[in-house]
Amino acid sequence: MPPDGRPLERLGFLTIGSFDPADPAAGHEETLRVIERAESLGMDSAWLRHRHLQHGISSPVALLAAASQRTSWIALGTAVTPIGAENPFRLAEDLGTVDVLLGGRLQPGFSSGTPMHFDLYREAIYPDTADREDFGDTRLLRFRDLVRGDAVTASTERRGIEEFATSVQPHSPGLVDRLWYGTGSTRSAVWAAEHGFHLLTSSVTRSEVGTDFATNQRAQVEAYLDAHPDPASARVSQGLVVIPTDSATPEQVARYRAYADARSGRVGVPQGPAGLLFAADLVGTSAEIADRLRADAGYQVATEVAFALPFSFGPDDYAQIIGDMAEHLGPALGWTPQHG
Repeated sequence: MPPDGRPLERLGFLTIGSFDPADPAAGHEETLRVIERAESLGMDSAWLRHRHLQHGISSPVALLAAASQRTSWIALGTAVTPIGAENPFRLAEDLGTVDVLLGGRLQPGFSSGTPMHFDLYREAIYPDTADREDFGDTRLLRFRDLVRGDAVTASTERRGIEEFATSVQPHSPGLVDRLWYGTGSTRSAVWAAEHGFHLLTSSVTRSEVGTDFATNQRAQVEAYLDAHPDPASARVSQGLVVIPTDSATPEQVARYRAYADARSGRVGVPQGPAGLLFAADLVGTSAEIADRLRADAGYQVATEVAFALPFSFGPDDYAQIIGDMAEHLGPALGWTPQHG
């Protein structure tokens, strides 16, 4: 537990949903099975990354709709959907539908600004209007207002035998209170607080106060809480790459450590024009990882976690990692399952 003795409130995981392009159905089915396994273990949430032109989840909406029919209570979210690649009106319809199917369990997370790798699909999505599109925060606020139920048209209408509502349908009450914003800077953290979004942090952030990842992350979370009109109700999620090894085979442990070692050279070294910092991957027993997290300045101000699964592992690896998170790491952090 953090130094103040506060136990971890919610335990979740994040996956990219990798698949073999020669057999994409199998990969998507495996992602659904991982979500089902997490629910059976009592985990609180499962989050899907959002990728375009990659062998990972390109349509979280479709996968979440499928998961709604195979789960009962686990919260399901996106971390994150780049709003710049979406039509706010259509997305509000889709996510309202999914939240209705989920019975109010949806936790959509977003980023604003030019989407990552936008140059690869810019002409496919906006062949004539890319230079005139607004990719900033205003686009996300337009989506939020539509989800909230703000009017699209001034009055209800009947045209022939068809009736038209004034707002996006279906309207799912409460969804607007479950929107998240992915942050990597103090500016975006403060913006999220001021506009009523919960805060998603990840294993990547900007270097603003030196080169220690956790110090930067904590400063951003504290700025978010300072700017929030009701910090007691604010939710802050941390999303580090965490790989517990309690039940792993020796071969798995060796492979996990090799994976982390191959990525360790970037830790503490600002990358690119934005000065991005990457967190270290945490590999070890749940007791070892719990000790490292309790000493982590960013974890100390989070209320929940969505630990990221590495991109390149196999189904057996994910099953083992998810199992150890729920059965060993969570309890070591003071977490108690509320279901299952």
